[in-house]
Amino acid sequence: MSDNKEIILSDLDATHAWARDFAKTLRAPVTVALHGDLGMGKSEIARTIIRTLRGENTVVPSPTFTIVQNYDGISHFDLYRITDASELVEVGLPYAIQNDITLIEWPDVAKGMLPDNTIHIYMSSCGADCCPSGRKICIK
Repeated sequence: MSDNKEIILSDLDATHAWARDFAKTLRAPVTVALHGDLGMGKSEIARTIIRTLRGENTVVPSPTFTIVQNYDGISHFDLYRITDASELVEVGLPYAIQNDITLIEWPDVAKGMLPDNTIHIYMSSCGADCCPSGRKICIK
């Protein structure tokens, strides 16, 4: 994806629908960096991508405390608790980037490790009267 896109997702159903469609475009190896404040839906998008590609009944716990969860070729990282980039090798990020569909929440600590073709998704509150509970995503 070389051009930037901005999409308004009016509610959770719209977020799920977009994430399902997006998931179908992903082929390993690819890295997706999910940016946004707490509660913006990063985990929800990651969970939907994983379930779309690995089955709706796939149990997808948040990797906040485990840091990484693996789903047969999909690696889901939550780097919120990582404070030093040297820890990223220990949790397997370089391997995942080279081999998997890699979903990374809180990717800033890994910025020096991310490939140039990383898909960056920036999430924020929609803020519009038309969708007070919606989200705006910018894809770069």
